[in-house]
Amino acid sequence: MPNPQRGEIWLVDLGMTAKVRPCLVLSVPILEQDRALITLIPHTTSTRNSRFKVSIENRFLRPGAFDTQNIITIPTIKLLRKIGTLSVSDLSLVE
Repeated sequence: MPNPQRGEIWLVDLGMTAKVRPCLVLSVPILEQDRALITLIPHTTSTRNSRFKVSIENRFLRPGAFDTQNIITIPTIKLLRKIGTLSVSDLSLVE
């Protein structure tokens, strides 16, 4: 079972309609006695002029934004692979 860390970006299977997309991990690390659920903010390439879309540029994400109005909690089994980690300053922009 993956143990994602806050601030990491993972490719996540969000289902058929939402597809596989990068997501920012908001949860703190899961302990053995915890349920295997994590809270994420999906990244989207279809940006609209909204104060809730936070654009961050880096080498492992396509141009787009984190959709902070779409915070989700899913089982860790949906995590496919880690693709990077946001800097502390970039994470604080999203927060």
